Amino acid sequence: MRWILLLGVLIGAAWGLQTFAGDQVLRVEPCNAEQVHLLKQLEAQESLRLDFWRFPSYPERPVDVQVSFACLQAVKVFLESHHIKYSVLIEDVQAMVDEEAREMELSQRSERSRNGFNFATYHPLESIYKAMDDITAQYPQLVSKVQIGESYEKRPLNILKFSTGGTNRPAIWIDAGIHAREWITQATALWTANQIACEYGHDPALTSVLNATDIFLLPVANPDGYVFSHTTNRMWRKTRSRVPGSDCIGVDPNRNWEAGFGGPGASNDCCSDSYHGPSANSEVEVRSIVDFIKNHRNVKAFISIHSYSQLMMYPYGYKCSKPKDSQELDEVAKAATRALASLYGTQYKVGSICPVIYRASGGSIDWAYDYGIKYSFALELRDTGQHGFCLPANQIIPTAEETWLALKTTMEYVRDHPY
Repeated sequence: MRWILLLGVLIGAAWGLQTFAGDQVLRVEPCNAEQVHLLKQLEAQESLRLDFWRFPSYPERPVDVQVSFACLQAVKVFLESHHIKYSVLIEDVQAMVDEEAREMELSQRSERSRNGFNFATYHPLESIYKAMDDITAQYPQLVSKVQIGESYEKRPLNILKFSTGGTNRPAIWIDAGIHAREWITQATALWTANQIACEYGHDPALTSVLNATDIFLLPVANPDGYVFSHTTNRMWRKTRSRVPGSDCIGVDPNRNWEAGFGGPGASNDCCSDSYHGPSANSEVEVRSIVDFIKNHRNVKAFISIHSYSQLMMYPYGYKCSKPKDSQELDEVAKAATRALASLYGTQYKVGSICPVIYRASGGSIDWAYDYGIKYSFALELRDTGQHGFCLPANQIIPTAEETWLALKTTMEYVRDHPY
């Protein structure tokens, strides 16, 4: 502990402007509980401002952490001194971010010249919202836009409702982008929205699902954070709410649900990327989804799309006991990931959150399951760390296509197993 505190003192002053120049992402491989504990102590040092892309957990699993150039040598020395194995996963984060921005600008110029939406590139929020409006306008008999609330900074929280008619029908909820920097999720959700609209009446399985079930799709669950990740800090994760009494901003919206709130895997440090917030549902983005789900009262499946790691998980995260429906949920997830792998061979791991990744309190699918939505799943999309949150745009369509097979398999199961 003394070593960690000294490290923080030595380099705390070096942390200044948000810049990724020279930053690296290290893959750290703790081999015992003591090393995991050391990494958690390291994570807690506010002066280091380490950005854990995959958090330390026990049982031991690889940890991905972005380290600033100013801290890099000292962190490596610390790891070596404690015999903790590591390798460099990403050599230069800023170079990767710059390349992503360059590709996005070129794609958007091409899109403007063709006067059409390009699903194979990343888009700012206003472009996503316009694409949602275009889908609604093109398929008015099937798709409608519903505003379920406003973000902290007063941006609309818009969902697309896919329905073939009727009232209070069984429904499937899908959300993406609850963590701002996970851009592949918002892009996949938007492609999925277009796929649902285009394929109804042509794809027999989807048509059958929509003839029996409504689909609610929220492509951007954290619009303020998403805008900030485009304009200021590409690696921003949280909301943008003000934390009373602190200069730090934002809450991890997937630690803010009323499901083991404030327990293990969530931080009470308001500067942490996993800060749970002052109270359950304190974030208006979370509260808006909760209120919508409760008012609808007939949601049968809750699917939240994240990145990265290639996982399909079910509850629980706030505790390590499995839910009573774990066997069925495991079978559904395995069928879904087999369908996903059938397209490009992408392999996903399946299981309950706690043993698959780590304990994480206050998560959305835990809340949904405890609320009574049996088919509650979280997907972690591509990749397994080579690009992390900056998945190249040329992987958007393949990722969306394979994810669609998993979603469709899950939706068919929900249709066929009412409860």
